[in-house]
Amino acid sequence: MMKDKALFLDRDGTINVDTDYLYKIEDFQFEKNVPEALKFFFDKGYKLIVVTNQSGIARGYYTEEDLKKLHEHIQHEAEKYGFHFTEFYYCPHHRDGVVKKYAIDCECRKPKTFFLKKAAKVHYLTLSDSYFIGDKPADMELGRKMGLTTILVSSGYGKETVKTCKDYDHYIQDFSELKKIIK
Repeated sequence: MMKDKALFLDRDGTINVDTDYLYKIEDFQFEKNVPEALKFFFDKGYKLIVVTNQSGIARGYYTEEDLKKLHEHIQHEAEKYGFHFTEFYYCPHHRDGVVKKYAIDCECRKPKTFFLKKAAKVHYLTLSDSYFIGDKPADMELGRKMGLTTILVSSGYGKETVKTCKDYDHYIQDFSELKKIIK
């Protein structure tokens, strides 16, 4: 069976501007050059899979329904550029949360590997041919654990992360540089 490859993408600070606990549709904005780059790789056959920690749910800032509506909006915005996201995986948990059912130490919060293992199985992915793109150490750690090529982007927390985290394969200023790395 033919296996596919993927770009695993952090959400806040990577594909969209990080506005601290984003859940309102009107606050969503793609980061610089993201739509054009994702369209390019979508056309090349990459699956585009978002993996995001959303502790705002556990903290009581917004609901899972709010998050699902935002992800539907993001998908709609992507389709305007001619691509779509294969999947949005999100962790609603945080052990210090105030919403009891989400206030747990789970198996899906990055840098834990649950979602990447699930995606590989469900979407028939070859992880060694896939990439993880993010702005935080947890993104880089998760990608490394699963044998992906890791790309740290300077947006979001990336400019701070690069000062302390050295365990990544590539560092880029914005998504326009991906074409130099991913063939």
